[in-house]
Amino acid sequence: MSVGVMIGSGVFLLPAVLAPYGSISFWGWLVTSAGAILIALTLGRLAGRTTKTGGFYIYVQSAFGDLAGFAVAWSYWLSIIFAVAAISVAFAGYAGAVIPVLGSNALVQALVAVVIVWTLTAVNIKGVAEAATTQLVMTVLKIIPLLVIIVLGVVAGSADNIPPYNPQNIPLHKALAATALLTMWAFIGLEAGAVAATDVIDPKRTIPRAIVFGTLTVAVIYIASTAAVMLLIPADVLAQSTAPFADAAQKLGPAGSMLIAVGALVSTAGSLNGNIFLSGQMPMAVANDKLAPTILQLKNTGGAPVAALLASSGLATLLIFLNYNSGLVAAFTFLISMSTLATLLPYALSALAEIKQSAATAKTWALIAMIALGYSVIAMAGAGIKTLVWGTALIIAGLPIFYWSKRRFRLR
Repeated sequence: MSVGVMIGSGVFLLPAVLAPYGSISFWGWLVTSAGAILIALTLGRLAGRTTKTGGFYIYVQSAFGDLAGFAVAWSYWLSIIFAVAAISVAFAGYAGAVIPVLGSNALVQALVAVVIVWTLTAVNIKGVAEAATTQLVMTVLKIIPLLVIIVLGVVAGSADNIPPYNPQNIPLHKALAATALLTMWAFIGLEAGAVAATDVIDPKRTIPRAIVFGTLTVAVIYIASTAAVMLLIPADVLAQSTAPFADAAQKLGPAGSMLIAVGALVSTAGSLNGNIFLSGQMPMAVANDKLAPTILQLKNTGGAPVAALLASSGLATLLIFLNYNSGLVAAFTFLISMSTLATLLPYALSALAEIKQSAATAKTWALIAMIALGYSVIAMAGAGIKTLVWGTALIIAGLPIFYWSKRRFRLR
C-alpha cells in the first residue's frame, strides 16, 4: 500500500514540472528524500504503539485531544481528495499518449479522469479484499517501466540534455523550498500502510517496516528515473511534455513508447486506487469516534465504507471539472501543491506528537521527530501565498463539522 500509493502520477509527470527549475531541482529531490525518510521513521515509531485505524488521526488525537485529531484527519482527507483529482488528471495525460483522441482537448481529458475515478471507486466499494488485490498487482507491474527507463537513460541518454543548473536564477533557498514542495508530492502516501491498521496482520511490527523500507526503496527509484528522463529528453521539450516517460521511451521505438505509456497508466491507476481506499478509511475512523456524521462509518458486507467513498470521489470529480480549463500540467501542479500542503500539516503534528511522547525517555527519537517537523514546516513555507491561503481556508471550513458533531452526540 505504501509503495503503491507513493509511486503513481508524481514520478511520471514531475520531470516536466521540475524542468523549468533546471538541474537545481535535484537538490530538492535529495532534501525531500532525506525529509521523507525522517518522517517515515517518526510515523513508524508512532504506528508501533497502536492497532487502531486512522494513522495520523490516532497519533495526534492521543497526544493533543479531539480537536487536534479532527484537524489532522480533515486536512489529510482534503489532501486525499486533491490527490485523487491530481492522479486522475495524470492518468488522462498518459491515456492521451496511448489513444491520441483521449488527449484531443481539456474537456475530453477531464472526462477520462472522471471515468477512472469512478471505475476504481466501484472496485473499492466492492470490498477491502478486492481493493487490496488490485493494489498488489498494480504495484508490482508499475515498477517495470521505471526500471526500463533507468536502464535506457544509462545506455542512451546524453548529458547535453540535462537542464541548466538554475535557468531562472532563483535564490538557492527559494529554489529548494519550491522544488521540495513539488517533489514531496511524490512521497505523499508513505503513511498509507498505517491508516487501515485494523486490517493489517501484526500491525505494530508490520506497519513501521512497511513505511520505512517502502520510503527508502521509492527514494532510490525516483531520483534515478528522473535523472534518466532528463538525460533522454532536451530540457525545452521536457518542460512541455504531458507524458515525459513515454517521450523518453521513444528511443526504443513506437513499441517502447507505448509500453511505457501503458505502464504509466497502470502506475497512476494503482496510486489512484490506494488513495480512493484511504479516502474512505480516514472519514470512517473519525466517524467511529463520533467526531463526524455517523453515516461515514457504515460498511457494506465487503467491509467498505460506502458513504465515505461516494462523498470523497464526488468531491474529487468536482475538483477535476473546476480545474480542467487550466490545462493538464497547470491543473496537476495546483492540485499536487494543495494535496501536499494538506498532508504536510498532519506530518508536522504527528512529529509533535512523537516529540511529546519521546522527549523524556528517548531523546534520539525526539531529535529525529524535531528534524522531521522542521522539514515539514520548511516545505509548507514553499507552497506560496495562494496555496497557503486556500489551504488555511479549507481547514477552517471543517471546524463547523467538528463542533456540530460534538454537540450532537453530547446532547444524546
